[in-house]
Amino acid sequence: MLNLVLGLLFSGLFLASFQSDRRRLRNGVFLLVAAWFLLQAVLEFLIDLNPWFEWLNLVVLVVPVVSIFVFAGFLIANGATMVRREGPGITSFLPIAVGLAVFLAPVVAFLFVLSGQPVLAGVAALAFFLCAYLGCAFVVFLGYALVYSRMPFSPNPAAVIVLGSGLINGKVPPLLAARLNKALEIYDGGTPARPVLVPSGGQGPDEPRPESAAMKEYLVAKGAVATDVLEENQATTTRENLRYSVALLADKGIQGPVLVCTNNYHVLRAALLSRRQKINAEVVGAPTARYFVPSAFLREFVAVMRDNRRTNIILCLPMFGIALLITVALMNSTVV
Repeated sequence: MLNLVLGLLFSGLFLASFQSDRRRLRNGVFLLVAAWFLLQAVLEFLIDLNPWFEWLNLVVLVVPVVSIFVFAGFLIANGATMVRREGPGITSFLPIAVGLAVFLAPVVAFLFVLSGQPVLAGVAALAFFLCAYLGCAFVVFLGYALVYSRMPFSPNPAAVIVLGSGLINGKVPPLLAARLNKALEIYDGGTPARPVLVPSGGQGPDEPRPESAAMKEYLVAKGAVATDVLEENQATTTRENLRYSVALLADKGIQGPVLVCTNNYHVLRAALLSRRQKINAEVVGAPTARYFVPSAFLREFVAVMRDNRRTNIILCLPMFGIALLITVALMNSTVV
């Protein structure tokens, strides 16, 4: 009964927070907690009907553990695919590094505990707490990112901001083309008037021209009217993409709802950043090559954790305190 009450309580918190602003990461926290308690309530109901369902509790405990190692193996395989298709680089090696860390962390922690050294046991406890925190945070991020990316957006925006990404030899690569194609889809479906398109992106040190110039060229070649395209050619980050594009629209006197277009893995972070900058915008995602998605989500997760580092540090401080208490207690027991 308690699980059902808590499940309904967190479901209510999710709905209230979601209605207030769907661009809140805490929505994902409420949704995950609500799903967990409701699952427990369902299990209790089934067990009350027939004790044979007790085995489901074991499944709930075992499946997440097995899934972690399966996921680690998938990340390593995906990293190998990234290296083969994209070449060596941080993005390509990130899945491999994370997958190896997931495999090795439990082994190292177990060896630390077996060593009998209080300090190493304390480090193992801290590592466990931090890994559990990161795991839960990643599930929240991934789950709500998938939910948010599938939400319908308001029709007939006044403008569509297309977030830039790197060019290849001055040309639009497939990743960026997917964003532009999504923007064109919205542009062609605009009624009664087509929205203004704002390709946003400056010139990187390894690019022969601003991203916005190549993006505008692509949009016009695909049927957009040149006068409907406003270039924003100064931004170098997603924050600047949003801020400079909104400023450009204001300078041109264009008012109304704004839609931001990016790839599906980047939707949630773009939405969080728009909210942080008090920009009233919705974010829509374009398809991404499947092999690219795992490393892209990992990279976005790292960026979101960095963007919220103060909150993460505060939440992790008690873990350091508990690990310290465990270390001191083990040291005292060894002395005795």
